[in-house]
Amino acid sequence: MEKTTQANNFDCIIIGGGPAGVTAGIYATRAGLKTVIIEEMVVGGQASFTYEIDNYPGFSKISGMELGTKFAEHAENLGVEMVFDSITHMELEGEQKTIETAYSGTYTAKTAILCLGAKPRKLGLPNEEQFIGKGLSFCATCDGAFHAGKTVAVVGGGNSALEEALFLAKTSEKVHLVHMLGEYQANHSMIQKVLNEPKIECHLNSQVVELHGQDMLSSITIKNSQTNEIQEINLSGLFVAIGRVPSTELVKEIVETDAQGYIVSNEDMQTNIAGVFVAGDVRQKKIRQIVTACSDGAIAAISANSYIIENQK
Repeated sequence: MEKTTQANNFDCIIIGGGPAGVTAGIYATRAGLKTVIIEEMVVGGQASFTYEIDNYPGFSKISGMELGTKFAEHAENLGVEMVFDSITHMELEGEQKTIETAYSGTYTAKTAILCLGAKPRKLGLPNEEQFIGKGLSFCATCDGAFHAGKTVAVVGGGNSALEEALFLAKTSEKVHLVHMLGEYQANHSMIQKVLNEPKIECHLNSQVVELHGQDMLSSITIKNSQTNEIQEINLSGLFVAIGRVPSTELVKEIVETDAQGYIVSNEDMQTNIAGVFVAGDVRQKKIRQIVTACSDGAIAAISANSYIIENQK
């Protein structure tokens, strides 16, 4: 695909089409702002890869992909423009914000809302990269079907990890759940579901210390930090769910971030740069859920509209 050179002028550019970005797009468009959402992959963000969501108001149970589809339909019906492309460069300081993309050209706007999200945290093992996509995955919903009837392992102890383990238990022969601490950091109901699932074997106070295999991952070595016991587990797939890191590579030298790399803002979602706002998982905050991302997005859009009104010439 050849890159275009067309300049596209907007009131508000939203970078990222997850729950925060879509909600920001809805609120910005309803405020009368000419708005575009630039998303690299799929509307709904990481939420789209969640097997089942039961804590989003109005839906007692819905798949992440279905919720993402509803997000997209809502935004498009209101007239939010969607662009699917990767961003190569950003100029955020000054009155005009400029976003350069790989293929669809350059976009300028009076305001920008950063809804960059976060990406999976890796194990940090020496040969980890060679097994990504070859038995090592960060998404059970995406890759679980490849391991039906086989043994798999999940690393992590939060809600996401336990949810992955339960999802895999539906089709896998056995699921090893490996967690470095002595108890899970998940809600009570999720923990009880895991403990009551006969296909799941729990390994607390344990870490994956080695990955083994030739072309494909074939086994892992785990070590118990309390007993120093070493155990090798033969498996077909390893799913890593140990948290996320903010996707701030393009802006970490531009906007203020905290020690973990999350973007700092006030309650109005305003960053340290005038006219630049932030929403969702990439923002410094305590709770990262779909509903809080939507809240951030709404506030960011309202703040962006106020900024434009206050700075009209």
